[in-house]
Amino acid sequence: MNKKQKHILWFSEISKKDVALVGGKNASLGEMIKELTKKGINIPDGFALTSSAFWHYLKFNKIDEKLKEVFNKFNPKSVKSLQETGKAARDLILKGEFSSDLKKEILENYKKLSRKYKQKNTDAAVRSSATAEDLASASFAGQHETYLNVSGQENLLKAIKKCIASLFTDRAISYRNEKGFGHLKIALSVGIQKMIKSDLASAGVIFTLDTETGFRNVVLINSIYGVGEMIVKGKIIPDEFYVFKPTLKQGYKSIIRKDLGRKTKKYVYSKTGGLKEVDVSEKDQLKFSLNNDEILILARWACEIENHYGIPQDIEWAKDGKTGNLFIVQSRPETVFSPSKISVYEEYEIKTKAKPILTGIAIGNRVGQGRAKIIPDISKISQFQKGEVLVAKMTDPDWVSVFPLASAIVTDEGGATCHAAIVSRELGVPCIVGTRVSAKVLKNNQEITIDCTQGKTGRIFEGKVSFVIKKYSLKKIPKLATKIMVNIGAPDIAFKTSFLPNNGAGLTRQEFIIAEKIRIHPLALYYHKEIQNPKSEIRNKSQIPNSKFQAIIKQIDEITIEHKDKKEFFIKELAEGIGQIAAAFWPKPVIVRLSDLKTNEYRALIGGELFEPEEANPMLGWRGASRYYDEKFKPAFEMEVQAIKRVRDIFGLKNIKLMIPFCRTPKEAEKVLKLMKEYGLERGKDGLEVFVMCEIPSNVLLVEKFLDIFDGMSIGSNDLTQLILGIDRDSALISKIGDERNEAVKEMIKRVITVCKKRKKYIGICGEAPANIPGYVKFLIKCGIDSISVNPDSVTKTILLANKAEKKQEKINYENESAHEQRNKKWN
Repeated sequence: MNKKQKHILWFSEISKKDVALVGGKNASLGEMIKELTKKGINIPDGFALTSSAFWHYLKFNKIDEKLKEVFNKFNPKSVKSLQETGKAARDLILKGEFSSDLKKEILENYKKLSRKYKQKNTDAAVRSSATAEDLASASFAGQHETYLNVSGQENLLKAIKKCIASLFTDRAISYRNEKGFGHLKIALSVGIQKMIKSDLASAGVIFTLDTETGFRNVVLINSIYGVGEMIVKGKIIPDEFYVFKPTLKQGYKSIIRKDLGRKTKKYVYSKTGGLKEVDVSEKDQLKFSLNNDEILILARWACEIENHYGIPQDIEWAKDGKTGNLFIVQSRPETVFSPSKISVYEEYEIKTKAKPILTGIAIGNRVGQGRAKIIPDISKISQFQKGEVLVAKMTDPDWVSVFPLASAIVTDEGGATCHAAIVSRELGVPCIVGTRVSAKVLKNNQEITIDCTQGKTGRIFEGKVSFVIKKYSLKKIPKLATKIMVNIGAPDIAFKTSFLPNNGAGLTRQEFIIAEKIRIHPLALYYHKEIQNPKSEIRNKSQIPNSKFQAIIKQIDEITIEHKDKKEFFIKELAEGIGQIAAAFWPKPVIVRLSDLKTNEYRALIGGELFEPEEANPMLGWRGASRYYDEKFKPAFEMEVQAIKRVRDIFGLKNIKLMIPFCRTPKEAEKVLKLMKEYGLERGKDGLEVFVMCEIPSNVLLVEKFLDIFDGMSIGSNDLTQLILGIDRDSALISKIGDERNEAVKEMIKRVITVCKKRKKYIGICGEAPANIPGYVKFLIKCGIDSISVNPDSVTKTILLANKAEKKQEKINYENESAHEQRNKKWN
């Protein structure tokens, strides 16, 4: 019999060419079993009812003509009509019966699957696979039903019938309407696949890119306890892992980020079939649901699958709790970024000093505004009006009909890969999930602004907050001799920022990672046990009351709850923050400035007052290089070096270069480099370059001596200006006296650039002066600067200024050369 006429095909008989016959989901399973199992990827076996079986079922029950009548009455603009149409279509299918020959064929193949896995009635996943599903432009995620832990002949037949009926769920009809698919031109194939006992272990999803930005160099793995369906339901926040692809392929253990989720619930097998929800123990909640080796196996498999298909993938995986083996159970094209290469960089810029009334997990990177509409459950969905902000405890696939109408979506529950996140991301609707209390805090008809522009943290403001949208064509960027680099401190915006035209990161500030991610003074983590001991020297020397100590201990324990070793918390968080930025710009250089918090900033950290003096002028005090070799601060510096060493040696991100800030003397520089070598980071070894910030007059006056020690300099124009002119840049009273345009400052900068060029050492500048001060780019290019590093929102502007300045400089050089040639002719 011709393949197209068969009602049942085993996965081994199917390939990616058979989408019209078995749908995207089943076609992909067949393709992977045929092509990727030989590469060591585990995929559970099964078989599929084809589109031929679907049409046969409709004709046998005389449903096909009746469905035409149902859809002739359908009004896509009416929620009531949608609900009536969906119910009528599903009822027709559920009341039908299998023909005796089709029923017999299904049950014979089920027995064959059971024999293969040595079970009488094996547990199976019964999955819908529509023939328009899993295309590069439409995921159909969650639109059709899946039934899990199905065993026994009668249960299998019921589940198959329900799957066929799910072609006409309200959400599927609405989604097809939105995407322009004909309702009666699509068939539904049903896959019957051996279940993996993940209820005893873990499961989740993998994306072979960053889902929020489309950044292609990472694998994103989400993981939970129990059956993976819980992720889609959005009732929990999964563990999240980022693996950097390029260095993974070089053999590095490049897990550049690990975030512990909020895994309070899980799905396990119910004895009566299907799944039941149970609580996760508090002990397990504080553990990652995958170990490092398992994360790396899944990441390598994901890379193999992506390489095979040639486009980014959205993959489901499961771990068998009995054998400990990992399995891939599904793969489909990623639908948000894969259809086209990003050619326009779109930036939403929101400026407000107001505090958000709520925060959560941001989906996408846009801003949305409108009146809040709280919908407590699906029965009230018809109340929703176009342009409102949908506020709900959680959405599931049944809510899809209102997504295109919403200006934004806010939910109490859910993580970055829950159903609300997947669909809103695909439709381009701003969405914040996991707020926990939005349905209680927000009020109906309250005007709100949803801000998803700050990386992973989504913010909700009261009222309409003004914002602008900037669009840059990435096809019209001129090529420059001067390198234009980016100043960056927040890891969460690094992937997005990498799409800007740039030559790398000229200044990576650790201060944001320490102050915002870690939040605890490094020495409070290093001496955690001593702080807990009422008789310790730290406690005895301190004037802080016992109640304050208890508060500090409580805060530290809450923030570092999953870490027994508090030093490891600091090293991990700092390494991951730096690693994310280094990965974003790889293989371009990323210059990481060593920590440069001042005493007042360190005191503001949790536990900071135990270790920091109060200084009258912290700007000129104990900061930068002078800290690193100080006996009091050395343990903190060692942890910092270990974090950077992890990024280079474990993650494999050798594009990192280091920069020492506020280094007052060459002798101080030598002490710091010696200490770094002692801690495992040696200048010159394994390609490590170390620069010094040029921000003190001594750096300029002794430039030759500093260049004997370092590989180059980066001008910190803010500090250099204040120290040349004797201005405290934190003082508004005297700020008007001078800035980087001052003649003395420009002479110093010119001198440093000239000496660095003569010595063939790197020379750059990091700060906003080139972007904000008219003529400054022209001055720097005339002096011969190698690179100019500015904030992300100034990059495009600076490129245009540099292009204009370079063209002018070329003209001057040409005219000078021509004049020189004319003089030579005259004398000759």
